[in-house]
Amino acid sequence: MGIDLLFKIAAIGILVSVLNQVLIRSGREEQAMLTTLAGLIVVLMMVIKEISRLFDTVKSVFNL
Repeated sequence: MGIDLLFKIAAIGILVSVLNQVLIRSGREEQAMLTTLAGLIVVLMMVIKEISRLFDTVKSVFNL
């Protein structure tokens, strides 16, 4: 895990916020909410992958 993960999460957040504002201003609140939800799911999947890698490392360190 490095700083690149933080940059990816920040880039997704910026992209989702811009899309959200554009969709809200065009009167498409439902699509804006779905875009926000999709961005959240993508970030959560990235974080879950890293947490899984952390647990694998802890298992290997303690020989579990």
